[in-house]
Amino acid sequence: MAKSGDRARTTAAPALSALDFALDRGSPVPLYHQLAQQLEAAIGHGVLAPGNLLGNEVDLSVRLGLSRPTVRQAIQSLVDKGLLVRRRGVGTQVVHSQVRRPLELSSLYDDLETAGQGPTTEVVRNEVVPAACDVAAALGVPEGGEVTVLDRLRRTHGRPVALLRNYLPVPLLDLDSARLESTGLYRVMRSAGITLHSARQTVGARAATAREASRLDEEEGAALLTMQRTAYDDTGRPVEYGTHIYRASLYTFDFQLLVRP
Repeated sequence: MAKSGDRARTTAAPALSALDFALDRGSPVPLYHQLAQQLEAAIGHGVLAPGNLLGNEVDLSVRLGLSRPTVRQAIQSLVDKGLLVRRRGVGTQVVHSQVRRPLELSSLYDDLETAGQGPTTEVVRNEVVPAACDVAAALGVPEGGEVTVLDRLRRTHGRPVALLRNYLPVPLLDLDSARLESTGLYRVMRSAGITLHSARQTVGARAATAREASRLDEEEGAALLTMQRTAYDDTGRPVEYGTHIYRASLYTFDFQLLVRP
């Protein structure tokens, strides 16, 4: 059995062979929770990718020097979160990593890339259209005036995670679809000399339509997270209005809450 603070290294399961688990038996944090947290972190950073096998509970308990109930409880907590699945005759397998995004003015592409999520983008639409009233109000342009609408499907590890719709003033910058499929919109904006300064954002939820479900590989009526954002540059000018939807099964927002003095 490993002592307090020892590191247990797995050898038999290829998915775990490169991981060190620091299990502190003197900590008030239960061992199952320590293991679950470290496995979840490995999944979140792409070290354990979708399809990777962890082996069965007996093998894991022996490799990690833990009791079988402790390992079972750790695995079950991640099964409940949808990160792992048990397969009879195969063992425990990584299903997907959930995207946890900090609630700040940043690009989804940059956040996913930083987290090792392997983002890819498919540009579905990139054209100039008349501004509807909500778009016109957000961007400060006349209703019916020209704006660029950009629809993109964002994937991580090959799995669709979000449908992104963005509206931008036509004179702002040239939006090249090929470039947008290799990088994020905010990177393109920064490279054009646009300095993003602040944003107003609303987060909500609703059920997926049949069309959205088909695009996102979900069932019709599945839970979706929604986000509307208007971003401003350092002169106070609105430069982007986004209406995005995310698979709730794969995506969460992280909030940091502070006590008001």
